[in-house]
Amino acid sequence: MAPQPTPANWLSVIALGLIWGGTFMVVSIALQGYGPLTVACARTTLGAVSLLVLMRFLGRPWPRDRTVWTYLAVIGPLNTALPFFLLSWGQQYVPSAFAGLSMAALPLFVLPLAHFFSDEKLALRKTLGVLLGFVGAAVLLGPGALRLGQGIEPLAQIACLGAALSYALSSVLTRRCPPVDSIAMAAITLSIGAACLIPPMLLVEGLPHWQPGLSGWAILFLGLVPTAFAALLRVTVVRSAGAVFMTLVNYQVPVWSMVFGALVLNEALPGRFFVALALILTGLAISQWRSQIRLFTPRA
Repeated sequence: MAPQPTPANWLSVIALGLIWGGTFMVVSIALQGYGPLTVACARTTLGAVSLLVLMRFLGRPWPRDRTVWTYLAVIGPLNTALPFFLLSWGQQYVPSAFAGLSMAALPLFVLPLAHFFSDEKLALRKTLGVLLGFVGAAVLLGPGALRLGQGIEPLAQIACLGAALSYALSSVLTRRCPPVDSIAMAAITLSIGAACLIPPMLLVEGLPHWQPGLSGWAILFLGLVPTAFAALLRVTVVRSAGAVFMTLVNYQVPVWSMVFGALVLNEALPGRFFVALALILTGLAISQWRSQIRLFTPRA
């Protein structure tokens, strides 16, 4: 049983919500000067280099088990390269708030996948929560779901939800992966993601050059803060307060993405965004009800 969260844990989880919720706004800014492959590649590469340096500084061991490396070879693209690219490409055509709302569906994708591919079975309550969350995802797509093949926006919406599904698949595989140092795992998966993205980036968009203005700084921010620093902060929170406490971030990210999108980028927020947010978060709360109750129940 994880210890009762400390004030530092609460500050950390709020900081993670802000960082990850603001990431979608920063991606939109980076896309003003760079292509989607370059944005995704820079994020993975800078994050990988930062964590590899940290791994060396802390003396963290490299995995020795071949099974671990097999898992990491699959988790790397699913947790970094593919979702980073899908989000960057999708955000060229949809608001950053939409991308952030898409990530709210991530835990709801994890639950049915875990039912079939791990020992976490879906009970009635969790099933109802997942179904309600998927209704929210359908509301989020709105009429665009009926216009596939009629313009690029519906495909961009599907790409953002596809990124959430990719994260969910990697999450299930991470649970099944044999034990491995968390920082080493993050560094290696980012390195694999960078290796996947560098060749297509060079082939399609060419060697990137520094762009004056906010887009260049946005690229640096993406690699260093929401990718490298947040990975380290996440490990710290999970180790000291537990994985259940970490799930509180899931409720914050879509809210902050809408706040930043509206206030900083002046994005219009359709009414269906708020309905979708309410449905998805309610479904998430229902599916995680017991663990959240235990989290807030005082311990003797």
